[in-house]
Amino acid sequence: MIIRPFKAGDFDAVYKINAASTPGVSEETPDDLKTIVGLGTCLIAEGDDRRVLGFLNLVPPGTRAYKSPNLRWFERWLEVNPVKFNYVDRIALAPEARGQGVGPQLYKAAFEHSDGCDAMGCEVNTAPDNPGSHRFHQRLGFAEVGRQAFSPEKAVAYYVLNMPNA
Repeated sequence: MIIRPFKAGDFDAVYKINAASTPGVSEETPDDLKTIVGLGTCLIAEGDDRRVLGFLNLVPPGTRAYKSPNLRWFERWLEVNPVKFNYVDRIALAPEARGQGVGPQLYKAAFEHSDGCDAMGCEVNTAPDNPGSHRFHQRLGFAEVGRQAFSPEKAVAYYVLNMPNA
């Protein structure tokens, strides 16, 4: 497996993986997902057969074109916790790639891409709950720093990881 930057030819696979990963990640139209991927840095996990196994998308704070209430939450958090920071908009794996070490490899590449950052943040659904993602992020060293409910059916926990080399 290799981790590499997103290429335009990856989009169909990325879209299918995102759709297969809902509600763990937000459902997006093709146009919206293209916009989101274009706003930051999208890292691709590619198998030996050149098949896309998963992706991780980073969007820096202050990216006003991204209308994410989760990014806005982290921007407010950064006002109180002024650190150099990178936001994980989403990580999603093909169903057959889960449990194969793809997620940690994508995060390792994200850490390398975020060299110079003090911290990295992400959110994980609490309604509907995504217990596997909570465990995964906690194993990587992320700690919960807040929560937000959007409705009785939609809520998240916010996690921050102090960067390994910060």
